[in-house]
Amino acid sequence: MPDLTLDDDRATGAWVAPLVSTLLTLPACLAAWFFGGFSAMACDACDGTEADRFDSSFAVAFPVLLGGLGIALLLAAASWALPWERRNAAGRVGLALAAPVLVPCVCVVFAALVDWP
Repeated sequence: MPDLTLDDDRATGAWVAPLVSTLLTLPACLAAWFFGGFSAMACDACDGTEADRFDSSFAVAFPVLLGGLGIALLLAAASWALPWERRNAAGRVGLALAAPVLVPCVCVVFAALVDWP
């Protein structure tokens, strides 16, 4: 006869880390996206070689920013998507922690890639 008892392996409070991560990551991504978008106007008064250097570096840096922000959002979504079992608690917390930490890192990489006037 098979054992029909249910093993309750659900983690209590498994929603806390993804929720905190989401509440931190979404506004941070939005602020970083605005920072990146508005920084395109940093060289409006530039001309000649300086404008060319800025434009070529910005053309590389902005997709890097968007890609990094996309990865941060995917990490936050993955922290929600993991099954809510005790064995996945460490992975869920790790993903939830990595998402908001990645956003300022991506902003620093963006700022380093742009050749500011």
